[in-house]
Amino acid sequence: MPIHSPMKRSIQEQAYLLAAEFQKTAIQRDREGGNPKWERDLIRESGLLNLLTPERLGGMGKTWGDVCEVVQIFAQADSSLAHVYGYHFLNLTTPYFYGTSEQSDFYYQQTIQQNLFWGNAFNPIDLNLFATKKNSSILLNGKKTFCSGSADSDYLIVSSIFEETEVPLIAVIPTNRQGIEVNGDWDHFGQRQTDSGSITFKNVPVYKEDILAAVPPNDEFLSIRSSIANFLISHIMLGVTKSAINEALQYVSTKTRARFAQHSSAIDDPYIQRHLGKFHIQYEAAESLISQTTAAFQEAWEKGWNLTEKEKTSIQNSIGVAKAFITTAGLDITSRIFDVMGSRATSNTYRYDRFWRNIRTLSLHAPINYEIQRLGTWTLQNYKNHLDLEENQ
Repeated sequence: MPIHSPMKRSIQEQAYLLAAEFQKTAIQRDREGGNPKWERDLIRESGLLNLLTPERLGGMGKTWGDVCEVVQIFAQADSSLAHVYGYHFLNLTTPYFYGTSEQSDFYYQQTIQQNLFWGNAFNPIDLNLFATKKNSSILLNGKKTFCSGSADSDYLIVSSIFEETEVPLIAVIPTNRQGIEVNGDWDHFGQRQTDSGSITFKNVPVYKEDILAAVPPNDEFLSIRSSIANFLISHIMLGVTKSAINEALQYVSTKTRARFAQHSSAIDDPYIQRHLGKFHIQYEAAESLISQTTAAFQEAWEKGWNLTEKEKTSIQNSIGVAKAFITTAGLDITSRIFDVMGSRATSNTYRYDRFWRNIRTLSLHAPINYEIQRLGTWTLQNYKNHLDLEENQ
């Protein structure tokens, strides 16, 4: 039965079917890089791009927990596809944060009707894309980098600044609009098929209806948008780590040679058993943290514009802790799987190094050292506030 068969399947069943297809060519595509067009089309046909879209608009009306479960399943097979899939929702929900309710509903419905895949030209740190007013028109000129999922996307979330005034402009623009050139220049050692390269804009017109110009009623809720990327990356890393451990278990059970005569096989080696035990502990701790964070994030999402400053800080801290932990654990595990598998596992036939390469690349998005320092500052301030409160009682 085709993956896009109309027969109803659970979200998990559909995700695992797709992941099985991705797994077949994951090593080859990691070697080649480029755009996974065929695989992205499978995701389009599956209907899984509409998980978060409200039921009243024709979507599935599911939760961020459902999205993240699919992200983890994909990441176990191919973390690049998990990345572009997760970021699709980061981009799709941007009109909800920055636009009017009418704009948000419109883009949700367009995505359902046309199986649209969303890409990114948002990167707020990159200030090399400029908007200029020419008569009654707005034109974009310049370049954006780290544009994940841009190739083969249908819509782009674009951030720029008005030249000279530096007033921000956020818009939704069709990727095929005249003057937009997706350069296809992503060639990094990890996340090889996320298409996170650059986009050049040459006199790209921005129309009134493209601009997300609503005045947010609550800056606390708006600020959690910047946390969604880290939230999704934690789930990708968790999926990659699980896949690395499973590959190590399979390899040790079938290929690793026993080092000492008293061991009939490698699985009897206490040194290997100890390593695998540590992997299990690290993974279980990371999974628990990320699961708690996902539940808390969904609560924040449902509160929406009623989110308080205290609640915003709490969810940002939870995301920061989870990402810091899985980054450290993931890098450690994906490096040390070779300690249990042995030297033959370093063959490029297996490309087991891709697990470490992918997590290392993901870890450099908002590096955890800054997050750890922020959490330290918050912890000290929170403790000081507690002491001040006790003194005043």
